[in-house]
Amino acid sequence: MLYPLSYEGGERRDRTRRRYDLSMALSVLVVDDDPVILRLLQVNFELEGIGVATAVDGEEGLKMAQSDPPDLVISDIMMPKVNGLELLAALRSNPDTAALPVILLSAKAQVADVQRGLELGADDYVTKPFDPLELIDRIYKVLAKSRR
Repeated sequence: MLYPLSYEGGERRDRTRRRYDLSMALSVLVVDDDPVILRLLQVNFELEGIGVATAVDGEEGLKMAQSDPPDLVISDIMMPKVNGLELLAALRSNPDTAALPVILLSAKAQVADVQRGLELGADDYVTKPFDPLELIDRIYKVLAKSRR
């Protein structure tokens, strides 16, 4: 389901955010070669009050994450230049970004694909198509877990 959030349900969103003790401003880096996905996530996250930076491939995403680390990275897997798994490995191998939470967002939905992403160090794995509300909930869960 790819649709922008509406302003309805804002109260539920606030309760979810408080439940995970995430009252501070958040920043997310979204790395995907699909401009529709980038824009969809940018609009939805901004409606939620989450700051968004975007990159069109893993190479650009890696540079952005290293120069101005976000609170969390969301990355597609299948991209040109540097794919999402290579981006994840590069982030995990750098001491400055090793602890950066990463959610993989991919059309690769086989159990083996999900397991591989998690084994390589992803904090979560979301398959396309996805519900933006569920993705936002998962962002909050990952951030709350990483901040303990």
